[in-house]
Amino acid sequence: VQLQASGGGLVQAGGSLRLSCAASGRTFSSYVMGWFRQAPGKDREFVASIAWSSGSTSYADSVKGRFTASIDKAKKTVYLEMYTPKAEDTAVYYCAARTTYGIFVYWGQGTLVTVSS
Repeated sequence: VQLQASGGGLVQAGGSLRLSCAASGRTFSSYVMGWFRQAPGKDREFVASIAWSSGSTSYADSVKGRFTASIDKAKKTVYLEMYTPKAEDTAVYYCAARTTYGIFVYWGQGTLVTVSS
């Protein structure tokens, strides 16, 4: 499994940004894709997840209502749309994958998101 995250950059608070995660290496129909982030000096934390097959999503309370996870199955790409980002959303964002009942064992490289206030 290979995961390639992209789309990070500098965004103004209140703007929007879309992160992408290109997945390859296998069929992902039984997988759950996740987004995590790690801010400077902090532990990595869960942001969102989406089930590849059903599209069912889950979000951290801190981003609920502002971030949206989605999947383009034809492109095998997972997205994280960030709406009205805040300075505290500044972090390196990682995409990850796990099987339905497993843990996140597949990780992509991070992409840095900096939110300017």
